[in-house]
Amino acid sequence: MCTAATYQTKNFYMGRTLDYEFSYGNEVTITPRNYPFHFRHAGTLSSHYAMIGMAHVAPDNGVDYPLYYDACNEKGVCMAGLNFVGNAAYADIIDTKENVAQFEFIPWILSQCASVSEAKEKLVQMNLVGTVFASHFPAAQLHWMIADKSENIVVESMADGLHIYDNPAGVLTNNPPFPMQMFALNNYAALSSRQPENHFSDKLNLQAYSRGMGALGLPGDLSSQSRFIRVAFTRLHSISGSSEIDSVSQFFHILGSVDQQRGCCEVADGKYEITIYTSCCNTDKGIYYYTTYDNHSINGIDMHHENLDSAELIRFAVLDAGEIHWQN
Repeated sequence: MCTAATYQTKNFYMGRTLDYEFSYGNEVTITPRNYPFHFRHAGTLSSHYAMIGMAHVAPDNGVDYPLYYDACNEKGVCMAGLNFVGNAAYADIIDTKENVAQFEFIPWILSQCASVSEAKEKLVQMNLVGTVFASHFPAAQLHWMIADKSENIVVESMADGLHIYDNPAGVLTNNPPFPMQMFALNNYAALSSRQPENHFSDKLNLQAYSRGMGALGLPGDLSSQSRFIRVAFTRLHSISGSSEIDSVSQFFHILGSVDQQRGCCEVADGKYEITIYTSCCNTDKGIYYYTTYDNHSINGIDMHHENLDSAELIRFAVLDAGEIHWQN
C-alpha cells in the first residue's frame, strides 16, 4: 500500500510513501540523457530527458535497468506508480499503437515529456501492455499519478480500457479506482481545520472540549481509502513557509500523517507492512529527498550535481541506518 501527493509553495514538490512488508532493494537512481532505453516494443531511445527517482536496478541483457517506483525528469514532470491490485488490467499488443510495457511506463513518459500536457498526447498513442520485465518479475498491478506544477492526472489501465482522470486533490493511494476515491470525499465535507460550531441542536449547550475537533471523523485507519482522505485533508489545509527547508519539512509531515508502523498492519503470519521509504522531489530543482523506516533524517541528492550527459546510470545506496544526534 502506498500514498502519493503533490505540494506547491515557491517550488513544486511530489513524493510518495512506499508501504510493503519487504524491500526489493531500492536505490536513488539518476538516468542521464544518453542512457539508452531499449523499450520492449517501442524501439530504442538513445537520447532523452534525464530523470531521478527511487528504483530497483535489475540486470537486463547484461545492462542495468532502472525499475522506477517514482521519478522526476529535468523538465519538472514527475510520476509515481502505486499498487492497484484486482483492478489493473493490461491490453494485448496492437500494431497500430505504441505498445509500452507497464514496467517501462515511467521512463517512457519521463524520457519524452516536458509537461503533463505532452504526456496526455503520448497517452493517446500508447497501448499499455502486460509484457513482463523477466520471468521472476510478474507484471505489477499498478495505477499512476503524473504531475507538473500546472496539471495532475491519474492513469488507470483496467479491463474496460485506459482511463485518464484530472486529479484536483493532488493525492493518490491504492484501491478503489480513482473516481471512487474522489467521491468518498463527499462524506467528509463537514470537516474543518477550525473549531466546530454547535449545529446539533439549539436546545443543547454543546461545546468543544478539545482542540482539533473540527476534524472529528477524519479516518485514522491504514486502508487505502482512509489514507487518501487523510492526506487530502492534510495537504489541502497545509501551511508552510516557501523556503526549501520549510517546504520539504512540511511535505514529509503531510505524508507522515499516513506513516505505517511495524505491527499495525499484518499481511501474513508474522509479516507486517511498514513505510519502507518516503520521498519528496523538488521538481523545479531536480533534488530528490527521502527518509526510511529507521532513518528519519532527510537525505537529499541533486541530479544537477552529476554528469547528466553520461550514458551510465548513477546510483546511490539508500542510507537506511538511523542515528541519534546527542546534544550532551
